Amino acid sequence: MEFFNSRFANSFGFFLGLVLLIASNALLSFANAKAHHHDFVIQATPVKRLCKTHNTITVNGMYPGPTLEVNNGDTLVVKVTNKARYNVTIHWHGVRQMRTAWADGPEFVTQCPIRPGMSYTYRFTIQGQEGTLWWHAHSSWLRATVYGALIIHPKEGSSYPFPKPKRETPILLGEWWDANPIDVVRQATRTGAAPNISDAYTINGQPGDLYNCSSQDTVVVPIDSGETNLLRVINAGLNQPLFFTIANHQFTVVGADASYLKPFTTSVIMLGPGQTTDVLIKGDQPPSRYYLAARAYASAPSAPFDNTTTTAILEYKSAPCPAKKGLSIRPVMPQLPAFNDTATVTAFTKKFRSPQKVEVPTDIDESLFFTVGLGLNNCPRNFGSSRCQGPNGTRFTASMNNVSFVLPSNFSLLQAHHHGIPGVFTTDFPANPPFKFDYTGNVSRSLWQPVPGTKLYKLEYGSRVQIVLQDTSIFTPENHPIHIHGYDFYIIAEGFGNFNPKTDTSKFNLVDPPLRNTVGVPVGGWAVIRFVADNPGVWLMHCHLDVHITWGLAMAFLVENGVTELEKLEAPPLDYPVC
Repeated sequence: MEFFNSRFANSFGFFLGLVLLIASNALLSFANAKAHHHDFVIQATPVKRLCKTHNTITVNGMYPGPTLEVNNGDTLVVKVTNKARYNVTIHWHGVRQMRTAWADGPEFVTQCPIRPGMSYTYRFTIQGQEGTLWWHAHSSWLRATVYGALIIHPKEGSSYPFPKPKRETPILLGEWWDANPIDVVRQATRTGAAPNISDAYTINGQPGDLYNCSSQDTVVVPIDSGETNLLRVINAGLNQPLFFTIANHQFTVVGADASYLKPFTTSVIMLGPGQTTDVLIKGDQPPSRYYLAARAYASAPSAPFDNTTTTAILEYKSAPCPAKKGLSIRPVMPQLPAFNDTATVTAFTKKFRSPQKVEVPTDIDESLFFTVGLGLNNCPRNFGSSRCQGPNGTRFTASMNNVSFVLPSNFSLLQAHHHGIPGVFTTDFPANPPFKFDYTGNVSRSLWQPVPGTKLYKLEYGSRVQIVLQDTSIFTPENHPIHIHGYDFYIIAEGFGNFNPKTDTSKFNLVDPPLRNTVGVPVGGWAVIRFVADNPGVWLMHCHLDVHITWGLAMAFLVENGVTELEKLEAPPLDYPVC
């Protein structure tokens, strides 16, 4: 009996110690979590690029805007004051926003816009995410210049799953118009034609040496021989997927969209707008100066695009200084893939894997099939020819499952859902295309005109969702970066042509697929994603080419509340903007 009691006491003591250790670690983690307070002032600021000064909309007079750095588990409190002449919202791209959909940011989806002269405070906690995300305006085309990096470091006391880099550098790829971007999109909306393409790409706001009046401000990224550095690459461009490379250097890809990846090496990466990629580079080349360069991946065969190249300079600290020696050391220029090099994009995306086996949802509750693509509307009778300047006197449009998404204007979708306001939206978004057709073949012109609507798709809390995203060849096939707000998802397969449920399921990776928030649906092809609907609210799903969302390539999920308090949407904040 004494033996039993002593064993029981020892076991109980061990169990109690274990519980206390876990509790103390949890408390320590909670104690280490911080609240970061920031003020964002949206304002017009003189910005000179390509020889010309524009009154550019910025945050705090900065272009790009401020980089926010937090640790996993921290809370962000950002007061946004609008001193510009346009309505504005801020979206925290890729942040899960668990139960805090009110802080997600897309205009008329989770909030009404912040009117000129008004303010709104975004409050949310980063939960279980580490790596590189970003923030941007989500109102009209303001995100052309209103954007910045959001860097999530591991929890204090934790570390990266790779050797700690000597230094970290955010690399924000952007697009610049030698015009007011709002005027560009308004003109396109008026005429029904495609908007004017950008005049330059930028790296951290600067076009670089290959553009007029730009070389004196070209961004310099320092490195030293022997060190390993982390580049956090973000495609903040409005409408263009981009290739990115550095002359004579290899990348080791270690993360994307704030999720770690099984490391792999490559000489070039491709990011669709909205996507982020974390890469390690080694200072293993002769000390000199090397160009970082980005230019378009243009997958649509006939669409015009900006074919310029943006550059920055990777400079070894021990390299001869051109200014001091009167030398002009021209940096080494890298080879970039051809603009339409889909084979390189495919080879790159096929390398993406989670670091270890993951729990991919099985026993699917909602098996959805969404077509994504463009369309052409016939010219309305009351429109003159000046308002129908698309191909053959039409107006450009876009849709998912033949529904061209229309945003409400009197209430946000989340507000209407939460308060039970009728007449703002319906929940009859189709689970499958209304008509089956040869999606990537020669599509009948009768299918080129989608139906406008504000249609949501309802998901029960906890449901396991699979979506096949199918590109179409209506007007032109194209690589579409599809982003879901409030969720990460596993990309379990990609392919070309029409998705075949009988044969293509054999390609599903249910072991270690990558976790992302934006998937590039291959040009003339398809992608399959899975996630669990564990975050209540109204969540926008859209193409991250802003020209396409302007045309209606979007829909939204209405994820219902669960049973417990922690499975329900929080109450709206007191300063929630009114329409």
